[in-house]
Amino acid sequence: MRGKLLPLAGLYLVQGLPYGLQTGLLPVLLRAGGLSLTRVGLTKVLYAPWLFKLVWAPLVGTRGSPRAWLTLSTAALGLVCGLLAALHPAEGGQAELPVAVAGLLLLLNLGAAVQDVALDTLAMQLLEPAELGPGNTVQVVAYKLGSVLAGGGLLALVPSLSWPQLFLLLAATYWLAAALAWATPALQQLPPPRPSELPPHTLHLLQDLLAVPGTLWTAGFVLTYKLGEQGASSLFPLLLLDRGLSAPELGLWNSVGAVACSIAGSSLGGALLSGRWKLPPLLRSVLQFRLGGLAYQTTLLFCLDTPRARLDPGTVLRGAVLLSLCLQHFLGGLVTTATFTLMMCCSQLANSALQATHYSLLATLELLGKLLMGTLAGALADSLGLHLCFSLFLALSAIPILYLSLAPTALA
Repeated sequence: MRGKLLPLAGLYLVQGLPYGLQTGLLPVLLRAGGLSLTRVGLTKVLYAPWLFKLVWAPLVGTRGSPRAWLTLSTAALGLVCGLLAALHPAEGGQAELPVAVAGLLLLLNLGAAVQDVALDTLAMQLLEPAELGPGNTVQVVAYKLGSVLAGGGLLALVPSLSWPQLFLLLAATYWLAAALAWATPALQQLPPPRPSELPPHTLHLLQDLLAVPGTLWTAGFVLTYKLGEQGASSLFPLLLLDRGLSAPELGLWNSVGAVACSIAGSSLGGALLSGRWKLPPLLRSVLQFRLGGLAYQTTLLFCLDTPRARLDPGTVLRGAVLLSLCLQHFLGGLVTTATFTLMMCCSQLANSALQATHYSLLATLELLGKLLMGTLAGALADSLGLHLCFSLFLALSAIPILYLSLAPTALA
């Protein structure tokens, strides 16, 4: 089993790099380069390829081998990073992201989304039923570690490495991972793919998916449960940068510390669900705790706007804001674990032939909800002001708690 888990760990670590790059590193670099909060937020539109994984997933699963798709997509990501090394997103204080950089970032997300489908398909073929537990643990931990390395780790190197050097380092990492995907003995021993027809993407399929008990309610929940949290987590670190916190320190706390707290929260959520906690009351409790954490962070925002507020080393306010970052990610990990369990419970009510497609539909809607607020957060802050904007985030975080009272009995 070790011969399978070690290469999977390396590949899932590399798979986490684009997420960390675009959530931890790029927003700080773009903001430091003079782009407005609105422009920084709108870069999340470039995540769009992740919303269309269901379009090419059948192609990856039925044409060629997952190993070939994984190798080619990973090598392509290295090529894109090499091209990004020749460009810079914000030179001379320009107010917009250059079209060439935006196009390459879009291609980066497209390649990463194809890589995601190929690696998940490969893992399902590679792991035996008894190995799924350790395999999924490796997947979550390695992916989050990759996001930390690309976000906080690279951001900490910003003073000593230039933009071209950062992306050349990423390109070399991707090409090394592509060689690993192609040459690892365990991946070469996979059975040849079975010929199969593409699944029908018809109106009848959509009707069958929506007819599964609890689907419409769950779709509404996963679309909205992260709106307030995502808006706050997108803006609050950038506001700390504006108020004097250094980019390397912010990257350390908002990536390394935050992901460690998120992993801890997710692990606690899994332990609680495997114990005596039932899903609905656990989900309600963690949503209430998250609302309290966001209220704490909003209060700190109001404090930061006072004339005497300082984030100097050793001050109470500095420790409080860094604690709020870690707390929100810890609670976010708890909420995410409970929500994904809810999604799986709903998908298990579907016919066995529909379960995989049903879960993919819910996962896509969950991503859409997060991208929506992550994209609009900067524009909301610029138009409404920070105080009103964060008050809106609080209200949005309260909605899922009320929405739980409408949960169908099939999911109770």
